[in-house]
Amino acid sequence: MLNQKFFERSAVMVAKDLIGCYLIKRLNDGKIARFMIVETEAYEGLKDKASHASRGETERNKVMFGEAGVWYVYFTYGMHYILNIVCGKVGYPAAVLIRGVVDENGEKILGPARLTKKLKIDKTFNGKTVSKIAGLWIEHPTLKIHDREFVMGRKNGNVLKTPRIGVDYAGLIWSQKLYRFVLKGFETRRFK
Repeated sequence: MLNQKFFERSAVMVAKDLIGCYLIKRLNDGKIARFMIVETEAYEGLKDKASHASRGETERNKVMFGEAGVWYVYFTYGMHYILNIVCGKVGYPAAVLIRGVVDENGEKILGPARLTKKLKIDKTFNGKTVSKIAGLWIEHPTLKIHDREFVMGRKNGNVLKTPRIGVDYAGLIWSQKLYRFVLKGFETRRFK
């Protein structure tokens, strides 16, 4: 399981290093569901105009200003929960959005709202530590999909870096930052 030290780094580094890792969820019946992370986005500090933290600390984003390795789950558009992990040092608001995963059968769940809906993730995870106790955690890569093991993207150049999706409001500089990371082969569609 990834520990807090892993998340106490730049959100950009964490976002890239999460590609190929596994999001694990304990289901209501006690079984474990495993999903390979194939798409992430980084949100890095107060200056990042695409980040919820760019306007300072609020009731909604206060989790981002806390300890690394904690889930930041928020509700958007009055209908979707979005899953993030807090990164960096206490007081420095940064997080990684989990945008896409693949299950053990090879089913792609691409798009952050589709992901939380499929995994039944809601606001109850907000502020909880990324851990087995919380029932939602991340592990190093070991999963094989269709008898094929995926290599961590940060090795062998398997990760694409692109601008983030749906952040045009952040202005020309911040909307074009290459803070989105996608495992090659999963970049064919852009979800907003």
